Amino acid sequence: MRTKQFYMHGLAWTVLTCGIMAATIDSSAKKHADNGLTTYFSVQESKRTMTDSDGFIRRWLLLEPIEKPNRSNTVFTDSYLRDTFYTEYFPGQFSDFPKSGQKIKVGKQVLRWHALDSNLFNVKLFRFATGLDNPYYGVLFWAVTAIDCDEDITDIRMSVGSNSASMWWVNGEETLLLSGDRRMVMDDCTSKRITLKKGRNIIRGAIINGPGMSDFCVRFLHEDGTPVTNFTISTL
Repeated sequence: MRTKQFYMHGLAWTVLTCGIMAATIDSSAKKHADNGLTTYFSVQESKRTMTDSDGFIRRWLLLEPIEKPNRSNTVFTDSYLRDTFYTEYFPGQFSDFPKSGQKIKVGKQVLRWHALDSNLFNVKLFRFATGLDNPYYGVLFWAVTAIDCDEDITDIRMSVGSNSASMWWVNGEETLLLSGDRRMVMDDCTSKRITLKKGRNIIRGAIINGPGMSDFCVRFLHEDGTPVTNFTISTL
């Protein structure tokens, strides 16, 4: 019997292979499993991955939530969001590519980056927070991933849904703002035409919510509405 050991920031996963793969979670991870983290997210078992069949990006580096109390989502106007999303909460926020397990300090909070694959087309931030026993209302999430292209992919649009408001950047350029109190809907907003350049492209997102659930979904679409899938995704 062959045994492989994976670690997800304190969560040890043992995979036993004997013709059929089976995964078990050790006792130190039991509480996180009970909270639903392992229901909605998986360990990244490869250096690179592809989109799913519908073009959705499921591989992300997620930062544990920054506390940003809001009793209502009605405050999420364009001006409020721009001020909030462009505030620097930690060094390298808009320039560095974080590493899995890396810790940063935001005020009195010490937060960690987690490299995870979503089991669904949408990334369940609420479940991410509750699964790690983090605050889940009145919070600001950061998400980062890298897209590697063999050639320029031109005249495509970024397509996003989020709960609640969010802002997205591609290679440091603001690409899309979803404002107001909203539910996550597939392809809720699309950007102007953009180009994913040959080589590495960095995608950053900030998602804010007061009360309620938090999640997002991201993909790129061709002009005819078909998903862009000819690139790889990595958090390394």
